[in-house]
Amino acid sequence: MKVAIVYASITGNTKELAEELFELFLAHSVEVTLYKIEDFPLLDLNQFDAIAVGTYTWGNGEIPTEMRGLYQAFELLGRKSLVTAIFGTGDSFYLRYCGAVDLFRDMLYVHTNLAAILKVELTPQDQDVDRCHRLVVAIVNRVQRIQHVANGLAGRH
Repeated sequence: MKVAIVYASITGNTKELAEELFELFLAHSVEVTLYKIEDFPLLDLNQFDAIAVGTYTWGNGEIPTEMRGLYQAFELLGRKSLVTAIFGTGDSFYLRYCGAVDLFRDMLYVHTNLAAILKVELTPQDQDVDRCHRLVVAIVNRVQRIQHVANGLAGRH
């Protein structure tokens, strides 16, 4: 199982969340790679069984400029079997709390196999570790289910 975690972070909060998820994937013996958005090769989207996207929210609940290319790449990918998750940090003081997470969620639900969503208030706290673990388990279980079905179908030919 190959998993990518791709994130954008300004304050370091989303980066911290991405690093926590990375450690949890490793604990599940998953081949996982952590990418800052500027280091992720969009052409490699098809090389992964699952992709977890982490984003902060910009302006009035918008997707940050550096994440728009990834957003569009998912829209064009045409791979409904790709397991995805979206996570992010935000401040509930704002009207559109984690608005970029919501925008990614809606698009990923349509274009991929969305397994999990995680919003964290400001910086990850101890109580968020269990929520991170549940996101990782949801992705691992979804990928294993898809692989099991694919292997079963391949065995019939």
